Amino acid sequence: MSLDGSSVLVTGGTRGIGLAIALRLVRDGAKRVVLGYMRNDTAAEQAAEIVRAEGGEPVLVRGEVSKASVVAELASHGPYRVVVHNAATGVIRPALETEDKHWDWTLNANARALLAITRATAPSMDEGSSIVAISSLGSHRVLENYVLVGTSKAALESVVRYLAVELAPRGIRANAVSGGVVDTGALEHFPNKEEMLRSVERTPAGRLVEPDDIASAVSFLCSPDAAMVRGQTLIVDGGFSLLA
Repeated sequence: MSLDGSSVLVTGGTRGIGLAIALRLVRDGAKRVVLGYMRNDTAAEQAAEIVRAEGGEPVLVRGEVSKASVVAELASHGPYRVVVHNAATGVIRPALETEDKHWDWTLNANARALLAITRATAPSMDEGSSIVAISSLGSHRVLENYVLVGTSKAALESVVRYLAVELAPRGIRANAVSGGVVDTGALEHFPNKEEMLRSVERTPAGRLVEPDDIASAVSFLCSPDAAMVRGQTLIVDGGFSLLA
């Protein structure tokens, strides 16, 4: 597809899956690429250079995506043809070891932020634009130490469904992509990282999901070919979740 030199937004866009999505959107024709990130300035500058080398014009926005001031700054660089909420955080621990502040932090960044960003950006988005949220299998499967993030991703997918219906009259689509285990820096926060990586042994595709796999799915959902895909969560896991 061609994004015709338009502007796109990717939260959590300076590393891993987010950066892969940003680069794919540049290859799809996007020109200005707004990359939201939380605190790693070095990684952000490196990502900007990579985007620039691909022909994009990177704009870096630093801060917690759950804060109104950050959402306002992200929106100020629009209007956008594509908005991808990839930023995610959370406390990884058993349910009985969580605290209310952990719930608030995780749900606000992973789910509420999508609604806030949409409120700020959708009014200026043209017909044919897309909003895509990045989810995970923990939204509907029980994964070890994942109660807070999994619940936030379930909420995220629910928000996507509501947005898909309410934004349809504006000609804006909303969908989600749910990935299997992806070997990125985010796995370092999981105490059972090695066990997760061994999931390749039971994945029908015979390998782990890669960031580019997620990026390809996002590209499809933002293309005219997905015009009738609304409010759906596209699972990209190599068939891992099909097995009992």
